[in-house]
Amino acid sequence: MTTQTYRTTTDFQDPSFVRTLLGNPNWAWLWLVARLYVGYTWLTSGLGKLGNPAWVQTGEALKGFWERAVAVPEAPARPLIAFDWYRAFIQALLDSGSYTWFSKLIVAGELLVGVALILGVFTGIAVFIGGFMNWNFMMAGTASINPILFTISVLLILAWKTAGWYGLDRWLLPLIGTPWQPGELFSEGREPSQSACGCGDVCQCVPAAT
Repeated sequence: MTTQTYRTTTDFQDPSFVRTLLGNPNWAWLWLVARLYVGYTWLTSGLGKLGNPAWVQTGEALKGFWERAVAVPEAPARPLIAFDWYRAFIQALLDSGSYTWFSKLIVAGELLVGVALILGVFTGIAVFIGGFMNWNFMMAGTASINPILFTISVLLILAWKTAGWYGLDRWLLPLIGTPWQPGELFSEGREPSQSACGCGDVCQCVPAAT
């Protein structure tokens, strides 16, 4: 009896221009522009809600938004929410009165995401949260600029290694690292790595020691 071993995996490499665009600090200025735009948009949106009692006290603003979203008009008009499971989710939040605290959570989320992106603090995490909020707004039937912000957020997530280069991440990433690659604070007792930051296997931020 003969035994055959089949190779079941194939290693694919990203195109060189993609690796350069997403991981080389020389292109960090591009992500800075995108990051500031998204961050400023979230910050101004949060500040606008911060002084509105309907958002930070009663939650009536969010209640009205949810009520309009779950409404099912008579045919041939189409409802704002296209998926029944999401409509049921929003209706459950309405029935439980969750808008009273959820509205405060939205305001806090918009402010924190905006500040984090402007300062370049944990950019990948902040922009993921912002993109998730955009996704929920779109699921609730609100387009506005959410599709644009969501698209930019996806690109910033892909460029997380250098998106905060012109920001505090330039120092935080090497210091703290990532869950899969600890930084200097958590690397005691480990053999020195060729990479001096959280950029990945091949560091683009700090030249490797020779």
